[in-house]
Amino acid sequence: MNYKVKLHDIKAFVFDYDGVMSDGMIYTSGEDIIMRNGNVKDGYAIQYALKRGYKIAILSGGTGKSIETRMKMLGVTDVFMGAKQKLSVYENYLKCNHLEKNNVLYMGDDIPDYDIMINAGVATCPKDAAEEIKQVADYISDKNGGEGCVRDVIEQVLKLQGQWFNEESKEW
Repeated sequence: MNYKVKLHDIKAFVFDYDGVMSDGMIYTSGEDIIMRNGNVKDGYAIQYALKRGYKIAILSGGTGKSIETRMKMLGVTDVFMGAKQKLSVYENYLKCNHLEKNNVLYMGDDIPDYDIMINAGVATCPKDAAEEIKQVADYISDKNGGEGCVRDVIEQVLKLQGQWFNEESKEW
């Protein structure tokens, strides 16, 4: 089945952070502050999807205040950090939000995302994802992690559902 057919049912997006929302590079300062490099266009798409009523969650094995701070700025309240077993956190998120798996688009980039990828309604990944993840993805973005892959999938869903470009989209 063409993955675009599945996009009609999407009500929620769940993203890994490192390697998806960021380019995978982690910078540390002398004070043990961890910084990550992300994409402003991804941020725009996230906050806009939230305004249009979509649910968005971040599910990461990583930790750090920078992730929580960035997501708070965008309005994302469902941020799950330090997840050792991502599938159980994912399944609990679906249950708590009354979502069926076909309602969720997941984007991951590496082996810890594998179990969710095979259980998501639409499994997606950035262009530079691990080969094991690419093999189970319904869609591989033409963008690398941290370089607009999140915007790519959000924009596709919202366009298909007639939610992308309108008066509200012109405001941050």
